[in-house]
Amino acid sequence: MATGKSISKTFVWIIIGLAMLGLGGFGASNLSGTIRTIGRVGDKHIDVSEYARQLGQEIRAVEAQTGEQLPFSRAQEIGLDQAVLGRLISERALDHEAAVLGLSIGDEALRDQIVDIPAFQGISGSFDREAYTFSLERNGTSESEFETRLREETARTLLQGAMISGVVMPTSYVSTLLDYIGETRDFTWARLASADLDAPLETASDEQLKTYFAENTADFMLPETKRLTYVQLSPDALIESIDIPEEDLRAEFEARVNQYNTPERRLVERLVYLDEEEANRAAAALEVAGTTFETLVDERGLALADIDLGDVDRLSLDAAGETVFAANVGDVVGPLDTDLGPALFRVNSVLPAQVTTFDDAKPELQEILATDRARRLVSTMAQDFDDLLAGGATLEELADETDLEIGSIEWFDGNGNGIGAYVAFADAARVVTEEDFPQIENLEDGGVFALRLDEVLPVRPPEFEQAREQITASWENNQVESRLNEQAATLVPQLQSGTDFAGLGLTATEESDQTRTGFVAGTPPGFMEDVFKMNIGDVSVVDSFGTVLVVRLDAINPTEENENADALSAQLQAQIEQSLARDLYNIYSRDAVQRAGQNIDPRSLAAVHVNFP
Repeated sequence: MATGKSISKTFVWIIIGLAMLGLGGFGASNLSGTIRTIGRVGDKHIDVSEYARQLGQEIRAVEAQTGEQLPFSRAQEIGLDQAVLGRLISERALDHEAAVLGLSIGDEALRDQIVDIPAFQGISGSFDREAYTFSLERNGTSESEFETRLREETARTLLQGAMISGVVMPTSYVSTLLDYIGETRDFTWARLASADLDAPLETASDEQLKTYFAENTADFMLPETKRLTYVQLSPDALIESIDIPEEDLRAEFEARVNQYNTPERRLVERLVYLDEEEANRAAAALEVAGTTFETLVDERGLALADIDLGDVDRLSLDAAGETVFAANVGDVVGPLDTDLGPALFRVNSVLPAQVTTFDDAKPELQEILATDRARRLVSTMAQDFDDLLAGGATLEELADETDLEIGSIEWFDGNGNGIGAYVAFADAARVVTEEDFPQIENLEDGGVFALRLDEVLPVRPPEFEQAREQITASWENNQVESRLNEQAATLVPQLQSGTDFAGLGLTATEESDQTRTGFVAGTPPGFMEDVFKMNIGDVSVVDSFGTVLVVRLDAINPTEENENADALSAQLQAQIEQSLARDLYNIYSRDAVQRAGQNIDPRSLAAVHVNFP
């Protein structure tokens, strides 16, 4: 079966690019000259250089995304080599299938594609036989190999196109999806809470609580817990013992003088004009009744945000500073000369100068410098702590001989109490085992710690007294929901018969045009899903965080017919057809591989893999 010039030039360029690249980026000299293929699919061999080239491309693509070198061992872990091999097996299976079907391009079409390639053209722009031969030889490809590859790639593309083109889903399928997405609901709902109980809730007895606990033990299970012993030294523990010399405090004060002493500032707006005449005219207009500074800004096509300078000091305004700082809040002064031209200034607020004396700043400076030195001291001491641990000292001995404080914690993932609030401690606790030796590690605040795993407690029920408060709260919630459900059940038939919510003493909320993905504040997860299962006039009772919701469906609104709906319909149609086409192609491709059969040589694969770092 032959075809004419139906193959796109874009496709031809892809084929030529592959041929010209050959083993670019991999290095043909790295491969044994005796290995030409890594296996075959049907009667089609998989070229070793093609496998190496595509594998190298995949690795470089991952490196470009992550910005890090990807070792080949890691590439194998994430399956890059298998992905490339699978793709090549699929392609060669389709090449075999095309050959069985007799699908190919004629010699004339092949010739036309080759002579149109610029790489094979001479200075005159016409096909140059010598350039053609030289280009192929330079890339280690013979004319017959290149032309065979071009025929196979072209035939495969034709076969792929036949599989994925012309796939059309029934419009009824798309319409069903569109209705599912676009339909909305109108409904009315009211909440019943503990305050709406028809009688007060009785206090539970110990017997009731223990029975409830026994029946619902799974709700109170404690997570797997690690009993840890730890030592910790925080910079805060050393601060009081650190004395900062007066001269150091004064030096730090001088270094922060701009922080402690700031000049008087103004919140100012500046409206710049092109010339003095225009600026004078604007200033004069302000004297006319009805003309405001905002009017002048509007006339320039600007907004107040465009002319806002924020808070400025006198020096930053250059020559205009004296006049602006002499003005009162609300005054408009000018025109005054600026680097941008004559301008009007409006003063919106006065920020008084801030003056902090050394004596006032001294406590803060003491804390800053003491904290910094405490952190550096902890860092220095940490090496000594680590040496003691390496020498066989226990955490208890370390606490006795140093400033480290010892403690214990029953830690589980999510326990943020005490030292468990530190991310570094939680990370270490998460991975520690009973075989690990304690070592000094850093905390986020500059402190250090070391920990030891003493025991792992499995998932287990708590003691009754330990969980009494939880059990009581859960029992009460359960009783409230049960009682409220009973009350709500008596309201359902009345609402279904047409009685108004208000007539039953309920405070109702009306919702309209709610979609499946909509969210109504104060409702539990899955609420909208329950609503969309209802029929018009249905009344349902939904549990909601210790309360119950009474819901009546008032209307089912069909999908609106408008431009947005038409666009969504077209988008869905295209997506579904593309998805179906991909599925059909994948099924056909897998079937082609199975029918053709494959034989991959692991030794050839290994010979390629050893050339990757």
